[in-house]
Amino acid sequence: MTTAIDTNILLDVLIPGEPFSETSKSLLDHYLSKGRLVICEVVFAELAAVFPSSQELDGFLGDTGIGLVYSNRKALFLAGSRWANYSREKNRRQISCSACGHLFTVECPRCSAGLLKRRHVLSDFLIGAHALAQADCLLSRDLGIYKTHFSELEVVGSV
Repeated sequence: MTTAIDTNILLDVLIPGEPFSETSKSLLDHYLSKGRLVICEVVFAELAAVFPSSQELDGFLGDTGIGLVYSNRKALFLAGSRWANYSREKNRRQISCSACGHLFTVECPRCSAGLLKRRHVLSDFLIGAHALAQADCLLSRDLGIYKTHFSELEVVGSV
């Protein structure tokens, strides 16, 4: 079994005091016992922000058994096409729950203006498409985007 990992799961175990540290570590240990753990280029780049050198990042990946697997053409095309569909959506006033994907609206408590949802960037879609094309499941705490735009992907969260 090949399990892809989103950056937030790894940051949980790397940053001291993170509230999901223990559950994310248990999740990583569990899926490592079932097979390979992999990350894509985007997760590698995001992790580089918390390591002082590439040697230390490589050491962390080696010590934890996490492999960097480069995206294939199928994953890259899938990411671009799903991001394009997402970008054309008209429901900018609806917010998506990061846990379940439920859409709802929110108003400012001060002026009652409708709040616009955060626009996901292409990197979220690259992570999801990489997992869909090159792994059996994805470990992430950002379940909403993956459940909404990658419904056929098995996503496991540490909440």
